[in-house]
Amino acid sequence: MNQKKNRRPNRQNKKTNPKHSRAVREYTAGGVVFRRVEDRIEILMIQDRLGRWTIPKGHVEEGESLEQTAVREVAEETGLTHLRLGEKLDKLHFFYRKEGKLIFMTTFVFLMEALGDTDNVIPEDSEGIVDAKWFDYDKALGLIEYRDTEKLFKLGFSKIRKAAQPEPATR
Repeated sequence: MNQKKNRRPNRQNKKTNPKHSRAVREYTAGGVVFRRVEDRIEILMIQDRLGRWTIPKGHVEEGESLEQTAVREVAEETGLTHLRLGEKLDKLHFFYRKEGKLIFMTTFVFLMEALGDTDNVIPEDSEGIVDAKWFDYDKALGLIEYRDTEKLFKLGFSKIRKAAQPEPATR
């Protein structure tokens, strides 16, 4: 998700330059979550403690499938419990630093429809989530800070629209 241009790697010895030590792999799963409100589609976004709007996601636990993780994490982070899991849209890769360690994160993103009572969204404070809100498609796109996430929103929305179109009549 880091959108900075690629730079030539620093060829210094890894033993003398700890910032170039081997990255730790981590895996997360989450979703582009939508709901139908009359004739509109709304997208759910969460806001982190740094004020960035993104999709709900979280770490894969041992013995858990990517699909199970995606549904569990969306439920934990938003309070939504009636979710229909759709297809896997894609995966995102990015690096970040945490406690001096370089982390290489892979996030698997699924399309999900929220069903039932979708108005009562509860952000999970203990996970650092400040807010969770429904937005129309254009507003959601405007809030996204990362190009890769924007591409997934567009892909998900095109699949939602395609599924909503009536089947052509056959003779």
